[in-house]
Amino acid sequence: MRRNKWLLAASLPLVLAGCLEGNKNTDELCADHPELRCEELNMNDGQCRLPRTDLIWHRFEVKKMPTDANKIKEYEFVAAYRKCLELASQIAPIDQSALKEKRFSALVHSISEIERIVEELADSKKPETLYFLWSQTGNDDARRSFLQLEGTKALQTAEMQYALATFYTTRDEEKTIVLLNSALELSNSTNINPEIFKSLASINHRLGFLEKAYIWAMVAKEFEVPIASKSELSLMYGFSAAKYDELEKVASKIENAIGDGQYKRGMIPKQYNQQP
Repeated sequence: MRRNKWLLAASLPLVLAGCLEGNKNTDELCADHPELRCEELNMNDGQCRLPRTDLIWHRFEVKKMPTDANKIKEYEFVAAYRKCLELASQIAPIDQSALKEKRFSALVHSISEIERIVEELADSKKPETLYFLWSQTGNDDARRSFLQLEGTKALQTAEMQYALATFYTTRDEEKTIVLLNSALELSNSTNINPEIFKSLASINHRLGFLEKAYIWAMVAKEFEVPIASKSELSLMYGFSAAKYDELEKVASKIENAIGDGQYKRGMIPKQYNQQP
C-alpha cells in the first residue's frame, strides 16, 4: 500500500548502516576520515551500535553537504545516540572500568555535540531551522522570526504549514484546521504526515463536528495510525449503520486522494460542517 512507503523509506538508513558496519566499512570510514571523531564515540562496544553507526555515516554526509537540513538531522542522530547511551549506562559491563568510562565519555561528547549543532544553526533565517530551534530548544527569538513569516511563500510547504499549525493548536482551533488542510493539500506521497489525521479528528471532535471527526479517524486508520476500536468508536459517535457506511466512503475517497497527492479540502461535503 502507498501509505506504507514512508515507513519503508524511514527504515532504510538503519538497515543500510547495520550492513555497512557488519562489513567493517564504518571502521574504514573512521580510519580514512579522522575529522569524524569516531574515537570520541563508544567504538567496539556492543551497546548503541546502530545509532552510533547512523551518526558516523551522517557526519560524513554533513562533511560533504553542511546544510541546515543535514545539521538538523545530525542533531536527531546525536539525540538518539545520547538516549541510547543513557540507557546503556544502566547496564553493568563485564569489564566495569574500561567500558563504563568509555560510555561516560561518549555521553559527555554527545551532550557537547548537541550544543555545538544548536550554536551553528543559531543565526540561520531558514524557516525550517527557525522552527527546529523554537520547537526543540525553546528559542523565543526563533519562534518570533518564524511567526513573522506567516502568510509568505516561505511557509507554503506541507511541513511548514503543519509547523505553523502546531503554534495555533491551543490558541485557535479553527485556524489550526485550516492550516492542517493546507498541509495536506501541499503534500504528496513522499511526505504524508500521519499526525495531521489525528489532529483533525480530535479537533473536529472537540468542536462538535462529529461526522468530520469520524471521517478523519477512518483516514488515520487507513494510514495505520492507532485509533480507538470499532466498538469504542460506536459508543463515541452513535451513528446509524447507514451513516457509518456513508462516512467511510468519504474517508476512502479522501485517503486515496491524499496518497495520490490530490487532496482538496472541498472533498468533505459541506453538510458535515453543521454541528449537531
